[in-house]
Amino acid sequence: MFESTLSELLYGKGAHASPIACVEDLSAILASRTLDGFPHSTWQLVQHMNYWMEYELHRIAGACPAYPEHASASWLPNSAPPAEGDWTKAVARFRELIARLAEVAHSGTQALSRVVQPAQAPQGQHDSTVGAILWQIASHNSYHTGQIAMLRRHLNAWPPQSGGDTW
Repeated sequence: MFESTLSELLYGKGAHASPIACVEDLSAILASRTLDGFPHSTWQLVQHMNYWMEYELHRIAGACPAYPEHASASWLPNSAPPAEGDWTKAVARFRELIARLAEVAHSGTQALSRVVQPAQAPQGQHDSTVGAILWQIASHNSYHTGQIAMLRRHLNAWPPQSGGDTW
């Protein structure tokens, strides 16, 4: 049950919007749009989530990726992808990373309880488990997916083609 709930959170079931549905029907032009008072475009949000999903998958696999010195290192400086193809690749990578995390979520209680050593500061001496890392990334993605949903609403691009929370 724990594993199913975690997988549902990664895919945006229940009270969480689907992260994949929120981005898969956007053009690169819409994904690059920003709003006054909001610091990031959908392109930047997706790439930020991709950054952290890849980072955590490396940690889970036993690697010790370098932790960024500043939060800005996990954000792209440009609001627009260089080309439409770059947006398409980012969305495909987003979908793939979520699927990989969901696969880990279904790896069983013992695997989810495995302790993962901290990579570097600011994580310091705090160990975590695979399951805790997945909960953290699901929460992180849910937060940013909500931002994407709000951007889309303000850009008159809501709901996504596959549906949204407009019931």
